[in-house]
Amino acid sequence: MNFVDYYKILGIDKTATPKDVKSAYRKLARKYHPDLNPDNADAKRNFQQINEANEVLSDPEKRKKFDQYGKDWQHAGEFEKQNQYDRQSGTGGQRFRSEEPGGDFSDFFENMFGGSAGGGRSRQAKYRGEDFKTELQLDLIDAYKTRKQTLTVNGNKIRITIPAGIENGQTIKIQGHGGPGTNGGPNGDLYITFSIANHTTMKRLGDNLYTTADLDLFTAVLGGEITIKTLDGQVKLNVAPETQNGSKIKLKGKGFPVYKDDGHFGDLFVTWNIKIPSNLSDKQKELFAELSRA
Repeated sequence: MNFVDYYKILGIDKTATPKDVKSAYRKLARKYHPDLNPDNADAKRNFQQINEANEVLSDPEKRKKFDQYGKDWQHAGEFEKQNQYDRQSGTGGQRFRSEEPGGDFSDFFENMFGGSAGGGRSRQAKYRGEDFKTELQLDLIDAYKTRKQTLTVNGNKIRITIPAGIENGQTIKIQGHGGPGTNGGPNGDLYITFSIANHTTMKRLGDNLYTTADLDLFTAVLGGEITIKTLDGQVKLNVAPETQNGSKIKLKGKGFPVYKDDGHFGDLFVTWNIKIPSNLSDKQKELFAELSRA
């Protein structure tokens, strides 16, 4: 398995704070979002790597394991159990050599997976199970709230929690739900890629939503109040007098939920589309003619 440096992917160093991680992730996710790069296969791959890096570095426990074990951080539990066994049996304690991610664990793997170490003691080889990959389709409205869903994988039912704010094209990992290991080796993992269809009138870019609202000419000129739909229900908006066609307003916090950041939302941007009246009566035409001469 090739080493993937999650710090390098996000463009940060090992001293980065959780805030730094979040900021770097959001910036890169916007840049490589599949919806903004529909014909760019590299962007989709980068987006998946960015999400994987964020999944690890935004989780304190996973980040600690990654810092200590590098590319083999997912096997941290096995390393620690083997080290404990070695200490109890007097075969030398920790055998791996690494202080930086991606370091050399060859001695440790020889001891764990069938080579010889510590006086020639050998063990039957353990092999990790196969990783499974699947795609899960959701509607945009489904991704707006955290939801639970049951999947059937290899004949087994798995109940997963899908966090609100999941992105189109994003891949998450369900550890241990891949193929079974051999000779006591660990199970593989399940990777789920989300395909999110949008059947609403809104466009999503990252955490923000964009929509267009029709406005009659009289309300645009004189001002007033209208009601529009959001993904969280209806809201009333005050329309300023002399509102121009194509002008925009921002509804703070009425956008999409921020992934794994409860209580935080993007914004909703509304573009006004002023409708010119039709089927005017003679009287109404006269009034417009009078206005044109004023």
